[in-house]
Amino acid sequence: MQFQIQQLGTPEFRSPLQLSTVKGDRIFNFVEDTEKFIFDTSQEHFAHCIETGSDPVCLEKAGPRQDIFFDAPHCTAAIVTCGGLCPGINNVIRSVVMALHYFYGIKRILGVPYGYEGLNPEKGHGFKVLTPETVNDIHQFGGTFLGSSRGAQEVSTMVDTLMENKVDILFAIGGDGTLKGVDAIGAEIEKRGANIAAVGIPKTIDNDIDLIDRSFGFETSFDIASAILRDAHNEAAGAYNGISIIKLMGRDSGFIAASAALAMPVVNFVLIPEMDFELEGDNGFLKALEERLLKKKHAVIVVAEGAGQKLMEGETVKDASGNIKHKDIGVFLKEQIGQYFTEMPVTIKYIDPSYIVRSAPANPSDSVYCSRLAYHAVHGAMAGKTRFVVSKVNNKFVYIPIAEVTRKRKKIDLESEFWFSVLQSTGQPFHLR
Repeated sequence: MQFQIQQLGTPEFRSPLQLSTVKGDRIFNFVEDTEKFIFDTSQEHFAHCIETGSDPVCLEKAGPRQDIFFDAPHCTAAIVTCGGLCPGINNVIRSVVMALHYFYGIKRILGVPYGYEGLNPEKGHGFKVLTPETVNDIHQFGGTFLGSSRGAQEVSTMVDTLMENKVDILFAIGGDGTLKGVDAIGAEIEKRGANIAAVGIPKTIDNDIDLIDRSFGFETSFDIASAILRDAHNEAAGAYNGISIIKLMGRDSGFIAASAALAMPVVNFVLIPEMDFELEGDNGFLKALEERLLKKKHAVIVVAEGAGQKLMEGETVKDASGNIKHKDIGVFLKEQIGQYFTEMPVTIKYIDPSYIVRSAPANPSDSVYCSRLAYHAVHGAMAGKTRFVVSKVNNKFVYIPIAEVTRKRKKIDLESEFWFSVLQSTGQPFHLR
């Protein structure tokens, strides 16, 4: 892994922030580029470094720098949101605007409507002028104030638009595809020798961005889902052999489903994309469900949208972002369960709250996290850093090259203590195959 953050050039302006360089004076200190955190904090890695005499892999500490790259009064920033909705997007937009305006005195801030489409003049979306007044209340609502879209646009066209509008900093709020897009924009900017910072703020409700502790909106998602699971349990328990199936978001990773089940421990089965489970057979899911009904007369099943895809036949279709469109595992399970229990009367309820969950406003914990991510993103950008994301790793705010977090998706380790906790909470078998 290469964690060196790219720099547009030598910072030549003094930060307008009235911070300190002296420890112990009770004023927050500017952060030096030499301040870093160790990435792998395990004893094994420590022993390896001692044995080989090598330096540990480190991440650059996020925060305000004393010397900045951009001349703030003459700087223009733009903000774009892409991909699916997620709690907290508006919080991030608001905090970026407030930080640029009040911390650094930047007055020209542009909102890019409808994702990367907004950087393609042929789409005719134009720009929104963002001020503290226009974004003051948007954090109270879900969705995105700027609008979003999926799918790529021509990189050269987007960079042309940035340069024609004299944009100095682009903040892109989005998941894997968005981050790859802003990294490509950064690469094209570098190729042209322009001084535009390309900054990513990682957003995915699925929490599947690699390396980072968590993405914003994830905690709100399983917070909201937990209440839905409680009510689904009441539905199941209120009928003889009642079964509630709840499908939650999780295209490639089952973090929402697993976390919601832990937060509301009324769930009996959690099916996630990382699992290789079967329906039929003595060790299959349907047999385990039957045994549960014989003992308790009800069952609650939580399934991530990407689970069990190999069990369903059909043509593979992709969306505008290049992601595989998954078949509806919830409907499939309902049908298969209904066909299996021909000798035993069952009542099946299928609930899909996905769009309600992702469109909700952020809870207080996520709101705090969104603001801090936004502030650190602004500080990094003003220092002239580019092609990076800001996030928490090992509970520390750091800057990470975009290329490192987009190499692969983060997934649940089925041998981890986290998944073991889910199995302990639900009582489902270790294997369903």
